[in-house]
Amino acid sequence: MDSRLTLEKRIEAEIMSYDGTMGIYLDDFHGNVISVHADETFETASAIKTYILACLFDEVEKGNKSLEDMIQYREEHVVDGSGVLGALEPGAMLRVKDAATFMIIVSDNIATNMIIDYLGMDTINRCIKALGFKDTVLYNPIHFDIYRRLGTSTPRDYAGFFTRLAKGELISPKADGKMLEIFKKQHYNSMITKDFPPFYMDCDNTDDILITVASKSGSMDACRNDGGLVFTPYGPYAIVMFHKEFSDAMYYPDHPATVFGARVSRMILDQFLALEGSFLR
Repeated sequence: MDSRLTLEKRIEAEIMSYDGTMGIYLDDFHGNVISVHADETFETASAIKTYILACLFDEVEKGNKSLEDMIQYREEHVVDGSGVLGALEPGAMLRVKDAATFMIIVSDNIATNMIIDYLGMDTINRCIKALGFKDTVLYNPIHFDIYRRLGTSTPRDYAGFFTRLAKGELISPKADGKMLEIFKKQHYNSMITKDFPPFYMDCDNTDDILITVASKSGSMDACRNDGGLVFTPYGPYAIVMFHKEFSDAMYYPDHPATVFGARVSRMILDQFLALEGSFLR
């Protein structure tokens, strides 16, 4: 292969025909970083829930909040969209840690509104900035009939979140470990894993699962996002893919953002495995 065809150039060639803008940030934890449109602002959709979880754990770490507190699902939290709490009637009581887990693993919108109400918008945005995410903002609770925006961020900020989480340098090693376990249970990571070989991710085929993912995705009419950590036998790497400015607002499994994102993700996985834990020789 022509030595000039770096992974970054191959990614750029792959998305040349993509009808939209893809922001990418990759880190192999060995000093190799690849970024494309990494400092552009993108609507987060549910990816903002990642930062909300960190702010919750930060408040718990400081002694201001407790994961064992009970919070009530109230009428003002009701919203359509992803999650399971919509099957319940307002009035249900949940532990904070359970609502936070639903917020991430099934991207529950009602649980998210409960956590936003519990923490407060101002506290969340102060925390986001204090943690160093200068280009990330939570604008509103989730109410699609009232607000058009939820949050904005950049691929660089989002990747920075997960690289620090992997190192135990975000809140504290203990808090980061707990958050990491929640992200590993996240159900919606199809952009990252859609084209991964099933053999690597199914313990029925091997003695153990060879590849696991800790991530959080987000989708709205104006964006399709995914990002997190991919754990392999050669160590982890961080991957973020944010999308905007595409023409097709419909939701379906083979949306171009998902297809092109999955191609890029598989290209990155293959490179990382071939070089035994690095993006570059």
